[in-house]
Amino acid sequence: MRALKVLVWGMGVLIVAASVTLVVMIVQRAGKAIPAAPAGPPVEMALGQPAGSRIAGIAPGAEGRVAIWVQRPDGDRVVILDTRSGRALGEIRLGE
Repeated sequence: MRALKVLVWGMGVLIVAASVTLVVMIVQRAGKAIPAAPAGPPVEMALGQPAGSRIAGIAPGAEGRVAIWVQRPDGDRVVILDTRSGRALGEIRLGE
């Protein structure tokens, strides 16, 4: 019976130690700095799409690029923008 009590106490201590370790690791990882956006003046961006167009979705890409799904009266497009310069890098026509 005494061995069982020791075993229960030992496991209780291990559970508490594991919980404390988990909390400490979560706090450390949450405290890591997030890389900041490059400094500089804000960039104005225009898609240059015809009237009646609407943005259906946006997806971030690598190296400051963004893919924008545009629904136009003549068909859907995906426009690739460079967020640093504000200009369109290319356009993919869907359904053609």
